[in-house]
Amino acid sequence: MADWGIEDETSPLQDVLLGPPDRFEWLPTSAISKAALASGRELRREDVLAAHGEMSSAYEDAGVRVHRLQPDPELKYQVFSRDSSIWGSTGAIVTQMNQWWRRGEYAAVIRFYESEAIPIVHMVTAGSFEGGDLVLPKPRCALIGHCEERTHQRAARQVARWLETMGWEVRLQPFDPHFVHIDVLVCMVAPGLATLCEEAAPPGLADWLRDKGIELLEVSYRECMQLGANVMALGNDRVISTAEASRLNERLRAQGLEVYDPDLWPFTMGGGGPHCLAQPLRRAAGG
Repeated sequence: MADWGIEDETSPLQDVLLGPPDRFEWLPTSAISKAALASGRELRREDVLAAHGEMSSAYEDAGVRVHRLQPDPELKYQVFSRDSSIWGSTGAIVTQMNQWWRRGEYAAVIRFYESEAIPIVHMVTAGSFEGGDLVLPKPRCALIGHCEERTHQRAARQVARWLETMGWEVRLQPFDPHFVHIDVLVCMVAPGLATLCEEAAPPGLADWLRDKGIELLEVSYRECMQLGANVMALGNDRVISTAEASRLNERLRAQGLEVYDPDLWPFTMGGGGPHCLAQPLRRAAGG
């Protein structure tokens, strides 16, 4: 597979897969997007494209090669490219969306991997599994969330078996479906550093992370529901956050990190932040 793939979330990012923003609109996918629909705020296409363009420019400025999924006009949430696939040690794993308006996302991601000659080693069949429910706290160590409304426990166990066969450590973590995906609650920032909404985290999760030597940057419930914990680590002490997460961004900079903070409000109000909006394809080994 050449050097495609990732086994952690903090080594220097080299290639990333982004979804198309062209057809994005708010759908009642979660408590977050339902609140956006009820807010009366107008979602204009020019704002969506500007926000996505600002994020894409951040990747390019950081020296990351940007790949893009082929747009499908029927897939309004295809922009959240995190969810349609994940990675194991030997290739991509195509996932299965839970909500009917996202189920077709498998097609474009399969076509992308085939076009790049990237092997697909597994396809989830035991139930729904969405990529936002996978966080990698350390190399070859997976935190898999399941809330039954997006990722089912049966599918989480299927993926866990595949990863464990590859020699990975896996923690299966039930959590409240109010938070949609586990990466709304926790994300890696840099080696040994993560965001976490500890006040809403499932019992035992914070202690498990600390036992692995990970320092936790506390994100409040209010910030969490604005996708404030949802960041993308770029490696080499760089991270993509959002303009709205100003308190977190100050703390990240105080830690010595370079912070890209595009204004992603069209997407955060729709239920997804930087981690949701991108699928890492390649990270430098041992970075």
